[in-house]
Amino acid sequence: MTPIIEIKELTKRYGRSNQPLTAVQNLNLEVAEGEIFGFVGPNGAGKTTTLRVMATLLQPTHGDIFVGGHSVCKTPREVRRVIGYMPDYFGVYHDMTVWEYLDFFAACYQITPTVRRALIDELLELVDLSHRREDMVDGLSRGMKQRLSLARTLINDPRLLILDEPASGLDPRARVEIRSLLVELASMGKTIFFSTHILADVAEICTRVGIIEAGELVAAGELEQLQQHLIPHRHIQMSLLGKLAEALATLEATTGVQNLHQAVERGNNHTRLEFDFSGDDQALSELLADLVRAGIPLIQFSSDARDMEEVFMRATKGLVT
Repeated sequence: MTPIIEIKELTKRYGRSNQPLTAVQNLNLEVAEGEIFGFVGPNGAGKTTTLRVMATLLQPTHGDIFVGGHSVCKTPREVRRVIGYMPDYFGVYHDMTVWEYLDFFAACYQITPTVRRALIDELLELVDLSHRREDMVDGLSRGMKQRLSLARTLINDPRLLILDEPASGLDPRARVEIRSLLVELASMGKTIFFSTHILADVAEICTRVGIIEAGELVAAGELEQLQQHLIPHRHIQMSLLGKLAEALATLEATTGVQNLHQAVERGNNHTRLEFDFSGDDQALSELLADLVRAGIPLIQFSSDARDMEEVFMRATKGLVT
């Protein structure tokens, strides 16, 4: 199946030809239809530039992006029929009410008044703003404005949502609401490509992740794959009340256990063992089950973090463009 997004050798430079600023350099990436793809990177990494090229708002210096099979360089009008774009800032006409704001954009898509009324009702219900339809837009909280902006991107029923930092600046509750909305939209068949520097959002909802730094893609894939690739060993600590010999025998017979040693633990009768483990989550679960079956009296069994934050730190070097 053809990916809905194909980024091919994308390069974007700004400024004079003798001193250009390279925002994105030779970026290659594919996103399948139906994915929630998190595009992660520090400020200045090239995320917004990539999204603006994808949304046909910028022309690339070199390369191309194909959206639904259409080139952003050659057929931008066809690309715009496929996408809904939400920028990282909320641009509104502040003298409008919530429903007037959506009505204005629906009219821009030449949707008839009768259809517009039903569509606006559906969108406001989707983003939980039906009770604020008569309120002035500038009176909304930032979280409500973000939900209203998301509703606006859905007016043309796009296959692909391109969202630039949709949860930036939101309080924890508003971030949870935005994440829930994105999951719901994905369940409705939308593909979602969003940029963020909030790593918890990526770990919560994304099917795949791309990490960009200084304009270059440094890692891409499913989170578990990136964890295995970038953090091949996790450090395990376990404490037991007895049966040390049996525990050591089980661990030494397990594939993936390395650097096994007994740690000194004073002040109690516990024995603490530490080791590195190269297996995946399933293998770790099976190891724990083997220890339990062997009757090892475990009182603690823990693994160090192998989360999105650690993946990001391993993939990046702290560079800026």
